[in-house]
Amino acid sequence: MSTPGTSPASALARPWPQTASQMRSSHMRVSLAFVEHRVNVYLRFGRPAREIALDRWRRVAVFAPGAVCCRIRWLGNDFGTALWQLMVLQAPMPSDDAQPDLQRIAGVLPCARILLRADGEAGVKAVLAVVDAIEASSIDPCAVAPAYWRTVGNRLAARQPLPAYTAERHAAHLARGALQ
Repeated sequence: MSTPGTSPASALARPWPQTASQMRSSHMRVSLAFVEHRVNVYLRFGRPAREIALDRWRRVAVFAPGAVCCRIRWLGNDFGTALWQLMVLQAPMPSDDAQPDLQRIAGVLPCARILLRADGEAGVKAVLAVVDAIEASSIDPCAVAPAYWRTVGNRLAARQPLPAYTAERHAAHLARGALQ
């Protein structure tokens, strides 16, 4: 199927999925960018299956289904910081056709499961401290239980102390995964 003025070959060469079935079966794509003093969208953690450089300032990280990553968006203007945002995202699985917890997010195609969202400098710095503590305990943040990221997000929203991710909690998560 091609639209008027395009050839079928050019329709197949598009970098983004065009139909609902292509969107469900494709990998999650996260747009990243850097323009000094204006825009910095980057990954704090995550293991992309591949990265595609679009130009000097932009690239796209492609994640396999089920992969977890942390994207940080910082926007600035002439007066300083305009936006701080951190999201821990999980790529949808091919079987997640109509899951209500999948959301469309600017710069993420086709969609993602938001495990944690922090807005503002204080929230982002609090979550970054949690990520640093997890890495200090020699645990890969990508392997952390999704329920833990949701708990951190809920505690952050309720302005409660953020829970620590311990080796015992991680072992329980790994054991649960082995049973499934």
